[in-house]
Amino acid sequence: MSNVMSFTGACGKDAEIRHAPSGALVLSVTVANNIGFGDRQQTLWIRVNIWGKRAEGQLKNHLKKGQLVFISGELSQSEYKAMDGTTKTSLELNVTIIDLIGKKTESSEANTHTSPHTR
Repeated sequence: MSNVMSFTGACGKDAEIRHAPSGALVLSVTVANNIGFGDRQQTLWIRVNIWGKRAEGQLKNHLKKGQLVFISGELSQSEYKAMDGTTKTSLELNVTIIDLIGKKTESSEANTHTSPHTR
């Protein structure tokens, strides 16, 4: 890989499975990554893509809104035209490693590793 990004974050919505134009299966989820501190804190929304055989398993059932994850992979940036005509930027990460961290809701329960990871 030419550039690698690793981070922890929370799934912003439930994962979705789709087929790319090439026919390959893709499991996608948007993950929030908070950067900065205090008044300068901001949230980066990163689209995470898991390709091929790894997208076929049970991972989709675990990548639900609010699930904390550790992710590592190759980062890319693309531009697209929004419906209002403005140009927007999108960050995408093609996953090489994904680990579930704790439970979906961290209320009063202990932080435990709840399901298998994929590498």
